[in-house]
Amino acid sequence: MSDTPLHWLTVSALSRRIHDGSLSPVTLMEHLLDRAEALNPALGAFQLIPRAMALDAARASELSLRSGYDAGPLHGIPFAAKDIIDVRGLATTAGSNALLDNIAVQDATVVDQLRRAGMVLLGKTRTVQFALGGPGVNRDQGTPHNPWAEEHHVPGGSSSGSAVAVAAGIVPIALGTDTGGSVRIPAGLCGTVGLKPTVCQVSRAGVFPISDLLDSVGPLTRSVEDAALVYQALHGADPRDAMSLTARRQDVLSGLGDGARGLRIGLAEGLFAEDLDPDVVAAIDVATRVFADLGAQVTRIPLSEATEALAANPRLLISSVEGALAHEELLPNFDSYDETLAFRLAEGRNASAVDYLRARRASARLAAQADHALRDIDVFIAATCPSTARPLAEVDASGESYQHWNTRYSRNTLMGNLLGLCAVSLPCGFGQGGLPIGLMIHAKAQDEPMALRAALAFEQASEWHQRRPDLGWAS
Repeated sequence: MSDTPLHWLTVSALSRRIHDGSLSPVTLMEHLLDRAEALNPALGAFQLIPRAMALDAARASELSLRSGYDAGPLHGIPFAAKDIIDVRGLATTAGSNALLDNIAVQDATVVDQLRRAGMVLLGKTRTVQFALGGPGVNRDQGTPHNPWAEEHHVPGGSSSGSAVAVAAGIVPIALGTDTGGSVRIPAGLCGTVGLKPTVCQVSRAGVFPISDLLDSVGPLTRSVEDAALVYQALHGADPRDAMSLTARRQDVLSGLGDGARGLRIGLAEGLFAEDLDPDVVAAIDVATRVFADLGAQVTRIPLSEATEALAANPRLLISSVEGALAHEELLPNFDSYDETLAFRLAEGRNASAVDYLRARRASARLAAQADHALRDIDVFIAATCPSTARPLAEVDASGESYQHWNTRYSRNTLMGNLLGLCAVSLPCGFGQGGLPIGLMIHAKAQDEPMALRAALAFEQASEWHQRRPDLGWAS
């Protein structure tokens, strides 16, 4: 048996122990709850840790196994949910103290799906206020602390607490959401795996809305296999979310280990390769050689549609307009909003219908063009973020500084949303100060099996995912 502490084991490793009877779901939950309560004062990953509820769920999970009912490989595994995702009986604050009494009366579909797969909820993780912001800064409830640095560095957002919780060994999987990179940015900056599914593949019912066109729900995990296991349970059509009715049922597990030999991999140039930190450039160069050594055919691709998509969506117009509409009934005056967010939503409210429709049409046209441009490519790779995590004091020094880092951290990730792609971010190196660097692997719409296959091939050929942050300062 491995000497690895329980809190650093992957979902698949924990599942093996639970199913062979050597690990009790209750023992596992108690261990992780104790770790969460010990580390959360320093890390600020969780908004809510309902200990009694979590232990009751773990006991029920254990009893069902003893009675002969096995829900599958996720049975008994704890998870966390980003605090824009409804959990029945708990508040969904969406990162805002104005919603502390916003008690959910029904589970979000994704929470219900994970419960049906046998998973047990440990808690709800912090997010950027209303899930709009790439650096992960929350001036209302507090910014989670990137676990890779003793000085407070940004974790990436908006699924900030989810990434910190997984990276710090508090939970093996946490749900996040991604409208412009909000799963992949924190995964990249915190050194975890993050999967952004194609928008239609996973239901958003019961998730605080930002953009009907761009929102997706995906897992943050410690391994690619874990992300695949969770995605297998999450995806599929849901009558509560009309967009998901076009979901394609997939088996992402059977071909997951097929390797990279023969894959046609594009190295994204143009916008994706501009103005990268030197350590990020070096890490992507190494990742490219890894794929070549694995037998993949690597070619450089310009993908000019990415640059055009960014220009066609000035100041994040689509999500600003759709976000303003989503907020209209809930908090119509923006009185309690962070000033940066309030300004963005006000811009969305005041945008013309012509400008909005022009941006929507351009996005649809460019998504079709990108699909054609990628016809001879299985996946394309790029840096998840152009820079590693920076100190919170630097990022949030002023409004201009925050806007600079918000734009910089989301530049490469936003393209996947605007062009309708799916993507995985996973560790590919460490930069100055020992801070993680993320590799982003995009595949065409509804081709999650290919994105995950390529990601696993890289993960198995590298050791970056095996590193763990030293959390002595946080204990």
